[in-house]
Amino acid sequence: MADITVRPMTAGDAPRVLAIYQAGLDGGDASFETTAPTWAQFDAGKLPEHRLVAVDGDGDGTVIGWVAVSPTSARAVYAGVVEHSIYVDPGARGRGVARLLLDALIASTEAAGVWTIQSGVFGENTASLRLHERAGFRVIGVRERVARHHGRWRDVILLERRSPVVT
Repeated sequence: MADITVRPMTAGDAPRVLAIYQAGLDGGDASFETTAPTWAQFDAGKLPEHRLVAVDGDGDGTVIGWVAVSPTSARAVYAGVVEHSIYVDPGARGRGVARLLLDALIASTEAAGVWTIQSGVFGENTASLRLHERAGFRVIGVRERVARHHGRWRDVILLERRSPVVT
């Protein structure tokens, strides 16, 4: 993994970030969404201080994955709770990119006083479930048949990681 670096996401990364996002959506097990947002929509919905990209150091410095968080509520009492999304280019999977990004996100959010990172994952997305378990996330419940996706009802497994250092 020495050939991969993680750095803050910039607006210049938008084309690759959105292409990777769309590739994940096209795979069918990443989100109920079917089309990646515009950069303006993405930018408006994600907290700027916790947006990271993984860059391939073996090639031309191409963005091969990203992670970002959204606030879970506008209420001040929930300022320490975020929901994250993580996507890796299909051609870069199996190289540890997602784990590097998730570890960097945990460090970033904990340094900012965030005590809970949460996510919802389709049960069929076993790679994501394993990744999150290894990073200290736990299952807090299952939202059964919460919405339709490509004509079928889907369950979403709710995951969270409580920081052991932010109390």
